[in-house]
Amino acid sequence: MKHLIIVAHPSEDSFTMGLTRAYEAELEKLGHSRRTYDLYRMGFNPVLAAHELALVDARHPADADVAQAQGDIRAADVLTVIYPIWWMAMPAIMKGYIDRVFARDFAYESRDGAVHGLLSGKKAVIITVSGAPLSVLIGNGRWDAAQVLQDTHIFRSTGFELLEHLHFDQVAPPLPDDVAEQDMARVRSCVRQHFSAG
Repeated sequence: MKHLIIVAHPSEDSFTMGLTRAYEAELEKLGHSRRTYDLYRMGFNPVLAAHELALVDARHPADADVAQAQGDIRAADVLTVIYPIWWMAMPAIMKGYIDRVFARDFAYESRDGAVHGLLSGKKAVIITVSGAPLSVLIGNGRWDAAQVLQDTHIFRSTGFELLEHLHFDQVAPPLPDDVAEQDMARVRSCVRQHFSAG
């Protein structure tokens, strides 16, 4: 299978980037091909420009970086997004990627006020990290809100089959080595569960 991984964290030695490297390594061990967009390191421009709101056609082609990103999604069987949750949302650079790349007539079309996904047949995995305990986020309703806005409204509504939203909570430095290793084992297990042959 072909995998496209989109990750957003400004610190290269962060727990989020560690999870990404563990995920990539497990995919490679299983013989899958993958491409990774490390949005911060590649300097992805998250700012949606006014001209990008026009329908893309021969007269208004997508900007080169967006066209490349859309081509990579088209070529992938699985899209995995990995990011920390800040203020109960994805980092701005990840939201900017979604705004620019998941464009109308590429990721979705709208008819009679309803969104119809155009990326069906593809799978998705979401991996998130928070400092807050998941039990607190569930208890105050914030986790439900995040799942509706991110899992359902972005990924499911554009046609992806969401295989899993794997969340790591109570992540704050310094993270004990044994806890970090348990978490890395969980991300490797996620890969094996969904992508091992047979």
